[in-house]
Order: sequence, then structure tokens, then C-alpha cells
Amino acid sequence: MKTGVLALQGAVAEHIQMLSALDTEAVPIRLPSELNDLDALVIPGGESTTISKLLTDYSLMEPIRKLAEQGFPIFGTCAGLVLLAKKVSNLETDSIGAMDIEVKRNAFGRQVDSFETDLNIPALGNGAFRGVFIRAPIIEKAKRGVEVLCQLDDKPVAVRQGKLLACAFHPELTDDIRFHKYFLDMVKEKLFAKSNC
Repeated sequence: MKTGVLALQGAVAEHIQMLSALDTEAVPIRLPSELNDLDALVIPGGESTTISKLLTDYSLMEPIRKLAEQGFPIFGTCAGLVLLAKKVSNLETDSIGAMDIEVKRNAFGRQVDSFETDLNIPALGNGAFRGVFIRAPIIEKAKRGVEVLCQLDDKPVAVRQGKLLACAFHPELTDDIRFHKYFLDMVKEKLFAKSNC
């Protein structure tokens, strides 16, 4: 199994390290041709406006959009969540627009307002998951067909829609591999279904 990590900006190395610990080949993605032969893609946290502009500059926006439309597994964290959303209230550049969610950027405040908290995520099994929120977005609305995996103060902070997974926090900045394992299990489900067609 081969998973790409969008390597335009953000916590790329941390995602690659965590995916590699789960016995998957993890590779950085900077060019459209590098999307070929992937089984999944991770869009890391960073600065969503910058990443959006670089996606366009490097001709990656449309190919990733098409992959998402085809049910390709994509996992977005923090800025990745923003970029996957169909509607972003305060983003002046394009998003990939694949998930039926409405998102507000920097909803918890500036960098100095970053925080950590324990989250209850039943899909990951027992035990709290440490959520690292850095200039984090919030999901203001999740439409029909979007499964809410976790809430904070009655607002969704982790969601799934088909083979798309997104969270407002940074699981790659913890030692807890469960969120990445959950994503790779989604990928394996798709690969198993494909092999049995």
C-alpha cells in the first residue's frame, strides 16, 4: 500500500513518519505525476491559503479534485480539512470542495490560542485521543451523508464522508497512531473491494 503526503507546506515529515510506523509506504507529493499509483493521499496541516495557491500553481488542484470525486481515499488534517470542505466562510482562494461540510478557518483564535485537549472518538476504540489544535478550523455544518466522528463544544472536529476523512486537529503531532490506522483501514477496505470486483 502506497500513501502520498502532499508536500507543499505543513507537517509533512510527521505524517510520513506516522504512516511509515504503520507499515505503509509513505511518499511526499509535489507534482501531478506523483499522484499516479497511489492508494491514498494525506493533506497535512499548514496554512490553508498558501497550500491552496500552491495546489493551483503546481497544477495539483484539479487532479486531486477528480480523485476525490472518484472515491479515492483522502485524509485532511487542520488546513487539509479546510481544503476538503465544499464551503469555507473565510477562505479567499479555492478549496478542493469534496466534503459536504461548511468550515470556518482559525475558529479558535490565533497561534497563541492554540491548545490541547482529550477527545472522545468512539471509532478509534476506548481511551481518549489527545487533540492538538493549532489555529484550528471548526466545522460549522456537516450535511447529510457526513458522519461526525468527534465533537468539541457541540461542534464537529472530525468527520468522514465515504473514503474522505478530515479532522480539525493534528494527530500527527502526537504519539497516538490510531487516527492514521483508522484511515489506512479505510484504504484497505477500498483495496479489498476493488480486488473482489
